[in-house]
Amino acid sequence: MKKTGLNSRLKKAFIAMVATVLLGFIASCSNDDDDNNGGGSSGSSHKVVFKAQASPGSNIANAAYGYDANNTQVTGLSGTSWTSPEITVPAGAVIVNGGVVGTGANASSTLKVQIYIDGELKKEATGSGTTLSATASYSF
Repeated sequence: MKKTGLNSRLKKAFIAMVATVLLGFIASCSNDDDDNNGGGSSGSSHKVVFKAQASPGSNIANAAYGYDANNTQVTGLSGTSWTSPEITVPAGAVIVNGGVVGTGANASSTLKVQIYIDGELKKEATGSGTTLSATASYSF
């Protein structure tokens, strides 16, 4: 019975995380100030990798990542670390988003999500607790 409650909380956290990723995209679209006459990363594409690390005894369950409206959801993960495949974000992209959910071993458990762009750490976010959730966004 307790496991069902935990699965329900993870599903809710995953849905909330995916919604946050999509809301980040919507917010970036409504924030167009025409500074670069076409929006987004002008000039060249970028290589992007998303990484997650949970504290010992915790478990990563699901992830969502991508750019603009091009998002990928990954379910059925396990373990304390996860790395996305490298994706190529085209010139003109506006935002990249990544989020991960999982189960913490205890109330002080942590989950860190990082966004690497062209090999350089650009953004990091951390969540904590027994129901872990962390999302990070980076705008070009």
